[in-house]
Amino acid sequence: MTTADLLARAATAGLNAADLNYPDHFAADTPEHLSRVLEDNGMVLNGVAMRYYTDPGYKLGAFTHPDATVRRAAIDETKRGLDVLAEMGGNLMTLWMGQDGFDYSFQMDYAQAWDRTLAAMAEVADHNPGIDIALEYKPNEPRAFALMPDAATTLLALREIARPNTGVTLDFAHVLYADEMPAFAAALVARHSRILGVHLNDGYGKWDNGLMVGAVHPIQTVELLVELERCGYNGAIYFDTFPDHSGLDPVEEARTNIEVVQKLRATAARLVGNTDLQNAIAAQDAPRAMRIVQGAMLG
Repeated sequence: MTTADLLARAATAGLNAADLNYPDHFAADTPEHLSRVLEDNGMVLNGVAMRYYTDPGYKLGAFTHPDATVRRAAIDETKRGLDVLAEMGGNLMTLWMGQDGFDYSFQMDYAQAWDRTLAAMAEVADHNPGIDIALEYKPNEPRAFALMPDAATTLLALREIARPNTGVTLDFAHVLYADEMPAFAAALVARHSRILGVHLNDGYGKWDNGLMVGAVHPIQTVELLVELERCGYNGAIYFDTFPDHSGLDPVEEARTNIEVVQKLRATAARLVGNTDLQNAIAAQDAPRAMRIVQGAMLG
């Protein structure tokens, strides 16, 4: 199936926005044609995500590769992705640096890798200040340890990068995998940086399961949606789920995600201004808070 085919199928599920992976989704297509396909299917481009890990040349890293020519190639490819994004009228680039990490003790000079990563990200951010650069963290995979594994480390990096067009993409399953509470992570990011993207999915916290939204952690999902409302997040809700892992129909899976999120957002809207809930939270009265939240969710 071509990228155009995938977008047409996505539209039948009721999705109205899409992210495209660079360079993968552009290998046999042009930005002009894909823009037309999006428009013809009633969709908009939410942003572009870089995909270095599909290139075996980046096995030892993209921005942290020991070979300077490979690091330069990764930065230049990212800039080309930014140019394509600008050509299509988009303004959000997501960087998930899963291959920038290490597998063994004594394999990496940590300070050097940190410096190289931040220098590369600063250069990327400066390439087009009108485009937001969102860092999507994840504890590991494909490397055993990622250089950007959690919210705190990512926020430290953004503080050093010190570019106004940078921020964080929160992936629900990644946050669980990092042993974090999603709403707390969102509060920290909103306090110290900007929430630029939200990937909803679910999992068991042992790895990046990519299950349907609310399948395992519905209450934590509602709490995240409440926090996003309080933070003023008004960007897209992106479904980073993996129907192919168990042979699900991706269209039906997407329809289910949309239906569930609409219900969970309606619940969150009722809870945002709930005075009784706020009083329970202020008193750390968990039983009272759970009765209110579960009453809103279950009736």
